[in-house]
Amino acid sequence: MTRTYGDAVAALNTLQTNAAAIDAVRKAGKSMNLQSIPEMTEWCRRAGYEPADFDNLRPIHIAGTKGKGSTSAFISSILTQYIPSPSQPNPLFNKIGLYTSPHLRFVRERIRINNEPLSEEVFAKYFWEVWDKLEESARAKGEPTDKTAKPSYFRFLTVMAFHTYIRENVDAAIIECGVGGEYDSTNVIQQPSVTGITNLGIDHVQLLGSTIEEIAWHKAGIMKEGTPAYTVPQLPAAQDVLERRAVEKSVHLSTVQNNPLLQTIKLGLSAPFQHSNASLAIMLASAHLQSLSYPLPSLFPSDLPPEFIRGLEQVRWPGRCEIRREKGIAWHLDSGHTLESIHLAASWFASEIAPSLPPPQNQHHPSSPPTNNTNIKSPPCILLFNQQTRDAPSLARALFSTLSTTLATPHPFTHAVFCSNLTFQASGYRPDLVSINTDRQKVEGLEVQKGLRDTWGQLDGDCTVEVKGSIEEAVGWVRGVAEQEGKGTEVKCLVTGSVHLVGGFLEVLDGGGE
Repeated sequence: MTRTYGDAVAALNTLQTNAAAIDAVRKAGKSMNLQSIPEMTEWCRRAGYEPADFDNLRPIHIAGTKGKGSTSAFISSILTQYIPSPSQPNPLFNKIGLYTSPHLRFVRERIRINNEPLSEEVFAKYFWEVWDKLEESARAKGEPTDKTAKPSYFRFLTVMAFHTYIRENVDAAIIECGVGGEYDSTNVIQQPSVTGITNLGIDHVQLLGSTIEEIAWHKAGIMKEGTPAYTVPQLPAAQDVLERRAVEKSVHLSTVQNNPLLQTIKLGLSAPFQHSNASLAIMLASAHLQSLSYPLPSLFPSDLPPEFIRGLEQVRWPGRCEIRREKGIAWHLDSGHTLESIHLAASWFASEIAPSLPPPQNQHHPSSPPTNNTNIKSPPCILLFNQQTRDAPSLARALFSTLSTTLATPHPFTHAVFCSNLTFQASGYRPDLVSINTDRQKVEGLEVQKGLRDTWGQLDGDCTVEVKGSIEEAVGWVRGVAEQEGKGTEVKCLVTGSVHLVGGFLEVLDGGGE
């Protein structure tokens, strides 16, 4: 058996949980959570580690419903300003690790060092080291060395991330939770330098509960005695739970307001809602530095060091409030996939396109005579959307509601196309983007997409709606509309609803199928 990066991805994909198993987990509900940490601890031991070994990574642990990936990216960008560089003659660190999920295009994006994904060669090296250790452990116990000798997909990657960061001698590791906190695989961490909880909302209700109080309880599970914790302003019910759990755990919890200095800094992630994430990241990065007895300005956080400012300005997080341009089209990408994040994505898109829109019809200044705008035709504004596993119609309705209200129009899009997450029409999925946690028959039958077409038709009967079987076909359709109806103007297209959709879109846009 060869041991390339491609081989590693293929082997990793065998550890995915299929749709039937996921459905069983959902039906079992929260009772299955109780064994998560003991099981994860055992997998770490089989790979050669005790959870206490990960304390040497000086981890920064992040949980939340939305914004935890962006917050983690901000922290990483800030701390990497303290590694050797022409602008840093007195470095404090050499390597900063960043572990996030899910990935957009390549699974190696999940495990980063100094903001860069592992190379294919380095990923393959550490993947097979962990794979072999697990098989050796099973063999020593007289157990099979097949799939049962390895944990599930996310657990394996979490063990691999810890292994990678230990082998690479990182000076700090920012670790983003997968789902929840209390029973999340990453919560084998025993002594982080600081913990952070981003904005909370309703998601993963089968595992975390259907109320904000239950979800807050899970997220607060990453707090550790003696370790400072920070959060952003939450709904009162969620804030009460966080504060109560902080007292139970003997943790000092601070609530971070938006830092006014961010009004004067051009953030690398520029949407207005990123100010909350950036403000939280500032405090988490500073707490980590203070744990190392590193001095900060006396007026901090009203006075930010230049490293913090550079980090905030230079951060990059593909797929979040990102704009890609090609001839005739401005693609607006946001991987929002919860009700809260869809609302934020819609608000961001509205703020981006509003200046280019013509004045609303049938409105004129009181001092001006009425004008007939019926012949004024807006340039195409297009939606490219999918969400395969959550309540897709509810997300679509939330998107429509936010945009129609913000833009003061019952027709926020002239065209909409709904597609599956299949990357390419002929060749299918890129291996890194293969997902078996959806019902294959529903995907191939485009059941979700046809439902979305009907939903959108009810919301806006004037919108031209299409269903396509792949992202590649959807992109081609948008390009066709832009060419035929753009009339020399830049067509705006919002791509949103799913991380998998945005990742596959980027693969198509960058010619990954060629």
